[in-house]
Amino acid sequence: MLNNLFQAEAIAESLEIVKSQFAMSLWETLYVTLAATLIAFIIGLPLGVLLVVGESDGLMPLPKWLLQVLNAFINLLRSIPFLILMILVFPLTRFIVGTAVGTVASIVPLSIAAFPFVSRLVESSLRELNPNILEMSRSMGASPMQTICKVMLPEALPSLISNGTIAVTTILGYTAMSGIIGGGGLGKIAINYGYYRYKYLVMLLAVILLVVLVQLFQSIGTHLSQKLDKRLKK
Repeated sequence: MLNNLFQAEAIAESLEIVKSQFAMSLWETLYVTLAATLIAFIIGLPLGVLLVVGESDGLMPLPKWLLQVLNAFINLLRSIPFLILMILVFPLTRFIVGTAVGTVASIVPLSIAAFPFVSRLVESSLRELNPNILEMSRSMGASPMQTICKVMLPEALPSLISNGTIAVTTILGYTAMSGIIGGGGLGKIAINYGYYRYKYLVMLLAVILLVVLVQLFQSIGTHLSQKLDKRLKK
C-alpha cells in the first residue's frame, strides 16, 4: 500500500479524481451535514427542554410515566449503532424520500441518529443554568413558556452553541459512514475509490478534507460560544 501510494501514476489518477469528484462531494457533505443538523435540532431542542422542565420540580411537570417513556425512547435510539440504524430505517427513508439510497436519502437516518444526541446535549446545557435566575424570572410573574424562551434558552445559548458544534462534527463523521449505503459526499469517495479500487491516496485526501471540515466547524463554534458568553466579558 505505502509503496504504491506516491507513485507518479497513482498521484496522477488521484489528482484527476480530485478535480472531477471532490467539489461535488464536498458540497454534498456540507449539505447533508447541515440539513441533518437542522432537523436534529428542530426535534431534539424541544425534547431536551421537555426533559428539564418536565421534571416534578420543573416549570411544566409531566406525568412521571411520560418522562420515563421519553428517556427510554431517547436512550434506545442512542444505543443503536449508526450502520444498523441506517438499515433499520430503510422503509421510513423510502417512504419519505422515495428511495433508501443516495445523498438526500442519507439525511433521514442521520437526523434520526442525531436528534436523541442533540436532546441530551440540550438537557445538559439547561442543567448548567443558575437556578437563581429561573427563580427570579418566576418571582417576577413570567409564565413557564416565557421563562423557557426569554430566560433559559438565551442564558444557555453559549453552551448550546458549544454542544451544537459537537453535534455537527459527530454528524459529519456519520456522513462518511453513510457512503457504505450509497450516501454521497466524501465518505462515498473514500469508500468507492480508496477501499473498493485500492486508490489509497484518494481515501487519504478525503480523510484530510474531513479533518479540515471538523476543525473549521469547531473553530467557528468555539468563537461564537466565547463571543456570546457573558461570563468572559469584562
